[in-house]
Amino acid sequence: MAAGPRGVGGGMAAGPRDTVGTAAMAGAGAQQLQTHFIGAGGLDLNSEPSSQRTVSQPADKYMMRWLRIALYTISAICGGTVASLLTRLYFEKGGTSKWVATIVQVVGFPLLLPYYFFSQSKSIATPHTKASLPLLVLVYVYLGLLIAGNAYLYSIGFEYLPVSTVSLISASQLAFNAFFSFFLNSQKFTPLIINSLVLLTISSLLLVANNVDERPSGVSRGKYILGLICTILGTATYGLSLASQQLVFRKVLKSESLKAVMDLIIYQSLVASVATSIGFFSSGDWKLLKNEMDTYALGNVSYVMTLAWTAIAWQVAIFGGVALVFELSALFANVIGGLGLPITPIAAMVVFHDKMNGVKGISMVLAIWGVISYAYQQYLDDQKSIAETKVESQVSEA
Repeated sequence: MAAGPRGVGGGMAAGPRDTVGTAAMAGAGAQQLQTHFIGAGGLDLNSEPSSQRTVSQPADKYMMRWLRIALYTISAICGGTVASLLTRLYFEKGGTSKWVATIVQVVGFPLLLPYYFFSQSKSIATPHTKASLPLLVLVYVYLGLLIAGNAYLYSIGFEYLPVSTVSLISASQLAFNAFFSFFLNSQKFTPLIINSLVLLTISSLLLVANNVDERPSGVSRGKYILGLICTILGTATYGLSLASQQLVFRKVLKSESLKAVMDLIIYQSLVASVATSIGFFSSGDWKLLKNEMDTYALGNVSYVMTLAWTAIAWQVAIFGGVALVFELSALFANVIGGLGLPITPIAAMVVFHDKMNGVKGISMVLAIWGVISYAYQQYLDDQKSIAETKVESQVSEA
């Protein structure tokens, strides 16, 4: 979702999904996204999680919905992959601050503000139950701290592990998210969903086992193990954040609008930015920035551009991840993150000259198979919804 705030290789992210985590944003245009969230196919507030709910949708909105899902999927995968590569590039070329790598994962949310205000001016008011201000503050602080912790844990992983290892360990987010979604969102599992989870988990396990002995130069065994532990904990917090986001949409925000999604992204990112900034200044890393920039292997300009584009990429990934949580479910956002897991090692092979072998090829096939399995379940749910809608329409006209 890609880890970090959306999960490595696809987001989330948030970094943060839920997070996604939780950076963001390719636009299909404010009006198109607005229609998506406000119209049919948005959040069903009185039903089960997305994979079980049925929504009345005309054929044209049905097609547009899946086009938007494709857009969010591309945003989550591409954003997470690019962000993962740039984060590793930062450390490989001389970056040393875990807090700098953490901040860039969450601090890019102001890039969304112009789009946020534009969409607000075009939005159509929809009635919803407004949560109390203290409850909203508590929710956003909780989600923001989850994203901040997730980002820091993954920064440690990126410093001590190869990109491919970090991204592939992140596949365990599927198991964590399934666990948390079972308790928080009453997630039900069909055979196709279970098949998808099994395939994606096997895909990641194959690659993790294949990369066990690949330690970056200069990384001790102890630091390597620390990187593994922190990456696993990062996947757990990411799975929890996505499941929590879905719960917040259903039980707290109760709004079928783009505003609910954008509010969630911006406010949780604001809290995460404040939390990571406190850590950054408390650690004293800010004193080392000038020296780090001067000694960066690619030069001062490349240092700034690496961090800037990392922040942008994380935001693209988080937006895609959170939008998928809202549109479908936290579990689907995680499955999409699973699709990006084999893509990241291939990109790392090109950028960092990582080795490619048959195991990685098999892993990619399994990951794609797993995503197709889950997507087909969503397709069956939508077909059933359309059929039921037609029957109800015919009965009402009779």
